[in-house]
Order: sequence, then structure tokens, then C-alpha cells
Amino acid sequence: MTETTAAAAAAPAGSPAKAPAKVGKGAMAGIVASAVVAAIGIALWFVQMSGGMVQTAMRNLDSWGLYITMFMFFVGLSAGGLIISSVPKAFGIKGFGGISKVAVMTSIAATVGAIGFVVVDMGQPLRVWELFVYSNLGSPLMWDIIVLMVYLILSCVYLWAQIASERGKVSHAALRVISVVALVCAVMVHSVTAWIFGLQQSHEMWHTALLAPWFVSSALVCGTGLVICAAVALRAAGYLKWEQADLVKLAKLLAVFLLVDLYFFGCDLLTEAFPAAGGMEVVSMLVSGPLAPFFWGEVMLSVAAIVICVVPQLRTTPLMAAAGIAAILAIFCKRVQLLVGGFQVANIDMPAVLTPYTVTDWKGNMAQAYSGLVYWPTPLELGIALGVVGLSFLIFFLGLKLLPLRPAGRE
Repeated sequence: MTETTAAAAAAPAGSPAKAPAKVGKGAMAGIVASAVVAAIGIALWFVQMSGGMVQTAMRNLDSWGLYITMFMFFVGLSAGGLIISSVPKAFGIKGFGGISKVAVMTSIAATVGAIGFVVVDMGQPLRVWELFVYSNLGSPLMWDIIVLMVYLILSCVYLWAQIASERGKVSHAALRVISVVALVCAVMVHSVTAWIFGLQQSHEMWHTALLAPWFVSSALVCGTGLVICAAVALRAAGYLKWEQADLVKLAKLLAVFLLVDLYFFGCDLLTEAFPAAGGMEVVSMLVSGPLAPFFWGEVMLSVAAIVICVVPQLRTTPLMAAAGIAAILAIFCKRVQLLVGGFQVANIDMPAVLTPYTVTDWKGNMAQAYSGLVYWPTPLELGIALGVVGLSFLIFFLGLKLLPLRPAGRE
């Protein structure tokens, strides 16, 4: 059944053609706009490859930047969407009103974006085959590559299984098994991503066993926020019929996930700072140093979203959508703190690795040379990152246009 036919069947009796026209035009506008943004990003990526990574703001100590920050962020978006979709089916409980397939589609689109950010972060992507020929299975980086590929394939299989189940081609028992596997994989993909950072003993801010569960809680926060925003927008466009009670349920879940995430954050800060331990430098950098805008931005956005989600009088559709956006931005602020902050505390003193592109105080040692240095992306990095985001939106809009993502009935 095509999108137009399906929309016509679901429309009220008095206006069979009105809703499909709006949805079709909206999807096509989204496809065209995101395709243009993605194309611009690809062109800028070729500029980066032709001139080298020196065109970015990444240097010796800040060897990761916007691309890996966005990679972490998009992995969280993808894992959260799949978890929201798979948990009700895995445990045989009532879902959230027919948004399961849309949630999986957001997961697929975000996973493609996450992989895209890894590709643009590579100085020479044509050598990606060397990762597999000379792979080091003892490296968390290799674990993440494997898990991401499996995760993307499994997300596609899970979406296909849901569509096939509605058509009677896959049994509910089989769908439940797939949903359990998808849930486990969603947790693993974010845990492995956390281990890339948490297993590095040389970085004060990253080396903590709390990082993996903290990443999972953050994924639940931003994934739930993304699903809320997508479902509200699609309901407004006439694509979904979604009851307010289902939106309220998701908003309450979002508040719980935010509280858990803030609890983990507080535990980490206390462990770093007490009693005036070596990690106090990290806490000072976050609370009152160069990363303070991101720290307090995360806290205030999280608190604002929690208040909206728990106060019944504030749980209107626009405010709950705003809470979803605030939650997503809060987790983005967290990702910036984690990645940039992990590089700001110098952990080596090797003058031989200094270059003219990195020195801020060339008369001193390594720690002095990098004192006060805070990474900020160049316009080229911002343009390429925007292009990868456009690619993710393109995948999502194509899914809305070409796949039967509307629910066949109540979930």
C-alpha cells in the first residue's frame, strides 16, 4: 500500500485527499532540504580531504573534536529510540500508541549519522579497509565498529519484522525474540562506546566504571526526547493518530530518565572532587571554568524538562515537545563536556610533539603550552557536521515517504 493510499484510508470520511497531500508535500520538502544540506556537507568533506585535517581545529592534544562529540550524541539518539520501541514488545507490556516503527526509523537514521561522523573524522577514509585487515580485537575502537555494524543491520531487521508482523508474515513470538535481541544490542552499543573513553587510564575525566551505565541513561534521555518530538510533529502533520495519554506516558518516562542521569552526574562529580582529590581540577573546569556554559546549560535544561514533565498543569503538547528538545540539548552539552573536558587536563610533558599549530605558550613545557586551550570547531567542521545531520534527516524522511510506518492498530 502506498503512502497516499494508506493516508486516504485513515483519513476522515469528509476529507479523503486532504491529509495525504499535506503529508506527501511535507515529506518531499524534507527530503529535498535535507538532500541539499547533505550534498553541501559532502562537498565540504572533499575540501577537508584535499587540504588535510589541519583545516580543522583538532590538534595534538585535542585529537577528537566536533565529529566524535556528534558521534557519541547520535549513538545515544539511536540507542534510545530502539530501546523505547523494543522494551514494550520484549516484556509484553502496553506500548506508546503506535510510534514503535517511527522510533526504530529514528534509530536507523541516527545510526547512519553516527557512522557518518566516524567516516568524516578519518583523515583518509579510503584506508578504512585497513581497520578490518589489520584489526586489533583487543581495542574498544574495534569493538565499537563491530557493534555499530551489527546494530544497524539489526535495527533494519527489527523494522522489517514489525512491518512483516502486521502483515501476518512474522509471528508475535518471533517478533518478541527479535525485540529482546535488539534491546540487548541497543544497551551494548552505548556501553561499548563508553568503554572507548572509560578504559583510557590517561584521561582523568574519562576513566570511571560509571561511564557505561551513564551513557545508557543519557541514551534513554535523548532517545525519548527525540521520539516525543518526532511523534508530536508527525501527529501535527496528520501522519499519526496519537493520543495525549501516550505522550504523557513518554513525558513521565523522560522525567525518570533525566533524574537517573543527573544522579549519575552527581555521583561522578562527588567522586572526582572528594576530598579535594586530583579530579578537583576537572570539577572546577566544569563548574566555573571554560566549560561552565555547557555544565550549567545541561543542569538547567534538565531541570526545566523535569519540571514540565512532572507538573500536570504544564504537560501540554507544546511544552512537552519543548521538554524533549531541552533534554536532547542537555545531553549534547554533556557530550561536549565529556569530550572536550577530557583533553583539557594535560597528561603528558613531551616538548617534542609541539607544533606551531598547537602552542599557546611556547616558552614553557607541555602543560603550560596547552594551558587555557579549549577546542572550538572551525566553520569547515561545522559545515561538514551539518551535512551529516542532513544525511540523517534524509534517511528519516525517506523512511516516512517510502515505508509503512503508520501503526496498523494499537500497540
